[in-house]
Amino acid sequence: MGAAVQAEASAAHGVAFREAVSVWARVAALSFGGPAGQIAVMHRILVEERRWVGERRFLHALNYCMLLPGPEALQLAIYIGWLMHGLAGGLTAGLLFVAPGFVALMGLSILYALYGGVSLISALFFGLKAAVLAIVVQAVVRIGRRALKGRPMLAIAAAAFVAIFAFHAPFPLIVLTAGLVGFAASRMGLPAFQGGAGHSGGSADQYADADSRLGAAMPAHATPGWRWSLGVGGVLLVLWLGPLAGVALLLGPHSVFTHIGGFFAKMAVVTFGGAYAVLAYVAQEAVQTYGWLKPGEMLDGLGMAETTPGPLIIVTQFVGFMGAFRNPGGLSPLTAGVLGGALTSWITFTPCFLWIFLGAPFAERLRGARALNGALAAITAAIVGVILNLAIWFAQHLLFAVNTPWRLGPLTLDAPQWASVNWPALALSAAAALALFRFKVGVIPVLLGAAALGVAARLAGLA
Repeated sequence: MGAAVQAEASAAHGVAFREAVSVWARVAALSFGGPAGQIAVMHRILVEERRWVGERRFLHALNYCMLLPGPEALQLAIYIGWLMHGLAGGLTAGLLFVAPGFVALMGLSILYALYGGVSLISALFFGLKAAVLAIVVQAVVRIGRRALKGRPMLAIAAAAFVAIFAFHAPFPLIVLTAGLVGFAASRMGLPAFQGGAGHSGGSADQYADADSRLGAAMPAHATPGWRWSLGVGGVLLVLWLGPLAGVALLLGPHSVFTHIGGFFAKMAVVTFGGAYAVLAYVAQEAVQTYGWLKPGEMLDGLGMAETTPGPLIIVTQFVGFMGAFRNPGGLSPLTAGVLGGALTSWITFTPCFLWIFLGAPFAERLRGARALNGALAAITAAIVGVILNLAIWFAQHLLFAVNTPWRLGPLTLDAPQWASVNWPALALSAAAALALFRFKVGVIPVLLGAAALGVAARLAGLA
C-alpha cells in the first residue's frame, strides 16, 4: 500500500513538473519588451491564469527582487519557480527564461559584427535606436504610474534623478539611501510607506494567496536549514566565479576575457534596478574605459535585446561579444566573440540563482514585515529616477551630435548643442513614442516599423 502511494505521489510530481516546464517555456517565449512587459506576462500567466500564487505573494517576491542587483524579471521567475517546485523548479524557470534570448542575441551579434558596417544594416539599427529611446521613456511612465503613489514617492524619485544625473552618485548608494528612508518612514508610521507594494496598482486583494495553488502558508521546501543554504550557496559561488578564475590563470590578467569576466562579475553585485538603470554605467565603461564598443553601439545592442525574448540585460552579452571580437588574441575574431559573449552571460546570470536560493527563504519569512515593504517601495520609487536618467542619456547621444560639459560647483552636466540636433532621429523617436503612447502599439511592431523607416530614410538620403 505504501509503495503504491509513493508511486502515485511520484507520478503526480512528474506531471506537475512537466506542467511547470511547459508554463515557463511559454513565459520565456512571450517575454519581450523589457522588464515591465516581462513582469506583466508573468503576472498574467502565473497569477491570473494558472493561479499558482496570489497577488500579494507575487508582489512581495517582485519587491524583494527589485532590492537585488541584476535583472529583476529573471530573479522573479527563479523565485516563483523555487516557491512552486523547489530547487529544480527555480533552476528550470531561470534557465528557460534566459535560453531563447541567449541564442537569439548570439546570432544577431554575429550578424552585426560581420555585416554591421553595410549601409542598409546600419540604417536598420539607426531606426531601432530611435524606437529604443521611446521604449525607455515608456518604461519610466509605466513603472512610475505604479510606484509613485503620493508626494513622498515622487520626492524620492526626483532626489534619485538629481543624485545620479547632476552629481553622478553611484547606483548602490542611491538604492541604499532610498531603502533606509523607506524603512525609517515605515517604522514611523507614515501612511505613504505603509503596505509597501509599489507595484500593486490597487489590485492586491483580487487574487488572494489563500485561493492560489500554493496557498498562503510557506511550503516545506521554503524553510531549508543552514546546511542546505551553505551547500547550494557554495556550489553556485564556485560555478559563478570558477570560469573567471580559470580564464585569469590560463590567459593572464591582461587578457580581454579576464577583463570581461572581472567587469561583469563586479557589475553583477553593484548594479541595481534592472537593465534600464545600469546600461548607462555599462556603456560608459565599455566605451571609455575598455574600448570594447564605439559610441552609439550600446543603443544598437539594446535594440537587438529588445527584439529578443528574455532579460533585457542580456545586451551585456553583445558588449562582451564585441569586446572579444575586436581583441581576439590568438583566436579567430568570431570564435573569440562567441566565447566572450558566453562568458559575459554566465557571469551576469549565474549570481541571480545565488541571490534567490540564499535569500528567498528569509524574504518569505518577512512577508508581513511592514518596515521592509516600506523600504522596498522607496527603492522602487528611486529606480524611476534612475531610469529617467538613462532616457536622457540615450536622448543626448542619439539626438545630438555634440554635448558640451557644463559645470557649476559640484554639478556636472552634459548640455546638448541644439544646432547639432539629428532631425531624422528626432522624427523617428517622436513617431515611435506616438505609436506607443497614443495608439498603444506593441513593442515588437514599433521596433520593426522603426527599423523599416530607418532603412527608408537612408535610401532617401535623409539619414
